[in-house]
Amino acid sequence: MLLDVEDILPILRCPLSGSPLVRVENQLYSSHDSVKSVYNIVQRYPVLVDFGESVLSPKDIKILDSVITRHSYQGLAKIAKRLVSPPQSVTAKNIEKIFSLLSKDKEPPNVLLIGGGMVGQGMQRFYTDPFVKLVAFDIYGSSSVQFIADAHNIPLPGESFDLVIIQAVLEHVLEPGQVVSEIHRVLRQNGIVYAETPFLQHVHEGAYDFTRFTEIGHRYLFRNFTLIDSGASAGAGTQLLWSLDNFFRGIFRSRKVGKFIKLCCFWLQYFDDFIPESYNVDAASGVFFLGRKSTLPISRSSIISHYKGAQQ
Repeated sequence: MLLDVEDILPILRCPLSGSPLVRVENQLYSSHDSVKSVYNIVQRYPVLVDFGESVLSPKDIKILDSVITRHSYQGLAKIAKRLVSPPQSVTAKNIEKIFSLLSKDKEPPNVLLIGGGMVGQGMQRFYTDPFVKLVAFDIYGSSSVQFIADAHNIPLPGESFDLVIIQAVLEHVLEPGQVVSEIHRVLRQNGIVYAETPFLQHVHEGAYDFTRFTEIGHRYLFRNFTLIDSGASAGAGTQLLWSLDNFFRGIFRSRKVGKFIKLCCFWLQYFDDFIPESYNVDAASGVFFLGRKSTLPISRSSIISHYKGAQQ
């Protein structure tokens, strides 16, 4: 369950130095190397961003809204959205596995969700389950986060979380390796990470879209973690829908036409369940990684043997 902002204020840290913060009215202060850093609390959201090293600017934060237009859907549009983007069975299975792993601990787990501005597919349970102590942030304010931050410098203490989730975020950061290093830092020993990241998806969120990963490349990104499971989170059928949407969008210079074609062909995504995993991995719309924090990285040579695609 999502904790209150007041509950997490004591654990927030300066993104520059990692030092504790002191609250004075609507500002948070930290001192390091004789330099005082000041962070504003805008409405109820602490804004813990080093703007000198971020693609964000202070004016983006003042309105507390996403710098990207995010569409809301009601009525028939909501039904259509669910047809073209139904809950992913792979995600559901992985979330069940995660809760099974967490339930082996006696204490409620501390969970960090990176990019929680919108509640992602399968993430609702973390917000409602009283067993979970959830902390969430994004680069904009919403009812599903407690503070605003840049994942390159997570303003939280090291070794403080049992699980970190990062879903559909790593494609939107400039330095994915740095973000994963931060995830490693804030996880407790043997803590769990779960990531879902695009492979063959077209550009989305415009100028804030930077990177893609093959399944094997995604595994190497998380080389400082031992593998629990990995693979395609959405397969070749879903990827084909992305292609059709963007092809017709380009032909007709119309987002609406692309979405209409996608709606007409929504059934293609269900072929993901019939295509063998090895072929889905090579043509995946997105990939996932589930692993535990490790003290030793996997070797560069061993990553080759990890390949599980069809091109053997």
